[in-house]
Amino acid sequence: MLAGGGSDVIMGNSVPFPVVTHELIAGLYKKFQTILSVVEKPKPHRQATREIIKKVSDVIWNSLIRSSYKDRAHLQNLYSYLSGNKLDCFGVALATTAGCQLLGYRDVRLAISEDHAWVVFGQKHVESIEVTWHGKGSEDKRGQDISAGIESGSWLYLGGLAVVCERGMEVAAICVALNISLSANSDCVEVAELQQQLLWLLYDLGHLKRYPMALGLLGELEEIHRTHRSISCEQLFREAIDSARNYYHNHHVYPHIFQGNYYNRLLKYREAFAAWANAADVIRLYTYQCRDDEEIYKELLDIANELIPYVMKTESSGHSARSILRDAEVFANLLRFYDGICQWEEDSLTPILHIGWAKPLVTNITKFDYDIRSQVVIKLPEDLEAEQAAALEAKKAAAAAAAATTAAAAAEATLHLEGNNNNNNNTLAKKDEKSKSELPTTLADLTAACGEKILNPDFLLQGGGQPFADQKQQAAAEQTTSSDLSHNNNNNIKTSSSKEADKEATTTSNGGGSGSNLTHSPSTEAQMQSPSQSQHKEAKLEESSQLELASSKPAAVDDYDPFEIMLKRPVITLYSQKMKGLKDLLLAEKLNTHAISLQVTAQSVASRKVRGGGADSRQPATISATITAIASTEGGAVGGGAGAGNATSAASTDSIAPSRPKRTRRE
Repeated sequence: MLAGGGSDVIMGNSVPFPVVTHELIAGLYKKFQTILSVVEKPKPHRQATREIIKKVSDVIWNSLIRSSYKDRAHLQNLYSYLSGNKLDCFGVALATTAGCQLLGYRDVRLAISEDHAWVVFGQKHVESIEVTWHGKGSEDKRGQDISAGIESGSWLYLGGLAVVCERGMEVAAICVALNISLSANSDCVEVAELQQQLLWLLYDLGHLKRYPMALGLLGELEEIHRTHRSISCEQLFREAIDSARNYYHNHHVYPHIFQGNYYNRLLKYREAFAAWANAADVIRLYTYQCRDDEEIYKELLDIANELIPYVMKTESSGHSARSILRDAEVFANLLRFYDGICQWEEDSLTPILHIGWAKPLVTNITKFDYDIRSQVVIKLPEDLEAEQAAALEAKKAAAAAAAATTAAAAAEATLHLEGNNNNNNNTLAKKDEKSKSELPTTLADLTAACGEKILNPDFLLQGGGQPFADQKQQAAAEQTTSSDLSHNNNNNIKTSSSKEADKEATTTSNGGGSGSNLTHSPSTEAQMQSPSQSQHKEAKLEESSQLELASSKPAAVDDYDPFEIMLKRPVITLYSQKMKGLKDLLLAEKLNTHAISLQVTAQSVASRKVRGGGADSRQPATISATITAIASTEGGAVGGGAGAGNATSAASTDSIAPSRPKRTRRE
């Protein structure tokens, strides 16, 4: 980065990069020590306490300029604090952590979520304390434990799965917090390049392995300006998602948003919809908090009301077979995206999906034709529970059948042993032994097919014949087939014997006896040549099928087959109460748009905690009567028909009580 000719400054756009001297750093360090001199230093091997950390944060808090509490650029580092007494939210947490470490408390660590920062301490870093504020206000949170935010289900605290920084990760956090903006519409290229090179250095040292946000930021910087030859920005986005899944139980939302926006910029809309749906699957783990979740709300609102409608508008203009509007999996991912947001809204005191959300949703759904929407298999949690119960019963039945078969086999072995020891040649005894030996076979057949075949009434009432009706028909068919086969075999034997006789006569007349004129029967030749012939036929069939496939495929670089996409039947499960009520409406031949809009914007679908009541007090909510009335009145006009009627009946349940899946963050 140094310019040529031995210069010690970095040149970019004819602006010299400032040089940091050791004297400047030493002076700022001494000033920081002076500020913290009022806090007593710990005794050897003493760990920090909540009171000590609160005192350090008080010192830093009280030395700030009061007008600097708003979110502004370039207020996130110690230089802005020591040179101008200005810090933002992250800067206060960083300064508190640095102050505790400067005093000698080595157990203090910086904890970072996707939009907040606090401090953890203790031997295992399980104790936490707020040292700053959050949002645009300046309310004092210092000294509070973050467990209340975790228990409330707020995304701000990531369910207790935030990034707890080690020493190298704290440096990475400082690099991530760098603001490259010069103004609202322009960035500083030199700062961006410096940030990118520092992040690559930390990446090579392994300090970004547990830091999904840092990996995502590095991916965005690489997308703007590629500097690494072997690692692409797409790979960095995948590593960010893998880091969130491996170390934080997939509780981080931004890695999926990074990936979705990246695919959207590359016009890979199918991959973008899948990534956005994955982001919604993460946000469904939390409960919406109006003020704390402001940033992620803006991101999801932008995806739902800006990016997705633009993609739909672009794709509907051509409406070709390659369009995402002909892909049922894209429609399934769209439903999964909104299902996650609806479940995020549940249990919240503040609604999310107002009419501004409903209009783009309805417009996006109407872009998909009925033949595409009907391909999606929509399941509910109740269906999954029923399937699991049926599978469990089948396993139990199979285990019982296996036990019965084992017992029957043991009985057969015992009878066989007794029969060998007894040398009685009585014919009746042999018949009895034969009938007993046939008993396990009947039990085995009964056990193997008890779940899928209909029992034969003759077998149940009289004890004769096959135990199943299908077996009875099959036995008759096998008997007929065996008679036909025996008849054909006899004819073949006669034919082969006559041909063999003719062949021997021909050989004798030719003065045979030579090894080159050995004769074989046609049946023997067929047995010897059938493997090679069958292999040759299979090779020909396979080659012809490959040629047909090659000729039928379009000459495309990505080998895209629209017919293969259309034949897919994606399966999704809807968990939110609002989307569960829309199941039949979404699959109707003609959409009842007004009923869909009403169901999405219904305020009472999400069961809410009653203000002033206990923690478990709920307010039951039903909007079925209103939806039923609207669907019935508009069924003929809008074209709802039978589909709309079924949809409204699905929405008109007696009680729309929440049946959310268990959240891993609370377990």
